[in-house]
Amino acid sequence: MIDLTGKRAIVTGAASGIGRATAKLLAELGASVVLADLDRERGRAAAEEAQGTFVHCDVSRRADCEAAVDAAVTRYGGVDVLFNNAGVIRRSTVLDISEDDWDLVMAVNVRSVLLLSRLVIPHMAAAGGGSIVNAGSGWGIRGGGRAVSYCASKGAVVNMTRAMAIDHGPDNVRVNCVCPGDTATGMLADEARQLGESADAFYDDAADRPLGRIGQPRDIAQTVAFLASDASGFVSGAVLAVDGAGTA
Repeated sequence: MIDLTGKRAIVTGAASGIGRATAKLLAELGASVVLADLDRERGRAAAEEAQGTFVHCDVSRRADCEAAVDAAVTRYGGVDVLFNNAGVIRRSTVLDISEDDWDLVMAVNVRSVLLLSRLVIPHMAAAGGGSIVNAGSGWGIRGGGRAVSYCASKGAVVNMTRAMAIDHGPDNVRVNCVCPGDTATGMLADEARQLGESADAFYDDAADRPLGRIGQPRDIAQTVAFLASDASGFVSGAVLAVDGAGTA
């Protein structure tokens, strides 16, 4: 049912983790993919793996976002799919987070969705439609401890998704949000470091959910692929938890 032959996609945060797994899967399903990331070395390796195009991109900067979209339009002729995946986390409370860290989290996790979406929607609308998938989080649905900026940013992404789906549905631009639970990525290991915990113990705690394990990047990638495809043609404004029943 999931066939992306002929689709042109942009994946942000594509050098590692969920982004890399998604770029690879979209390519396997027939899409042409632009992989956007700050990490040049791993980004180029991921692009080679997906037989796609790497663009060095700070998703919080408009000029860099324009370069990513321009690459898709120039190289592949347009944009049918956007996966706003790039993200960052700073584990802290309101009392101890710095203003710089707050601004960083909001810029990478929220502003990037604004910048890239407003650039691709006109291309999608002109082509008859498209699919935007935003990366939320289980902590965009409910709160979490010592993660106030991340929770705020992902809550914003969740409700931005709903608003965008309403605004751009008439142009056949579908907008959905995938909300991963704890997933085996570099970001999860970095959280353990920020909290002064061992990665192994942190991963064990994260697996305490009904399905009894943490997510793997491909678990999330498969959901994104579904939302990107015509198989989800009547799905828009949805907020889908992919977390082994963690939020349930």
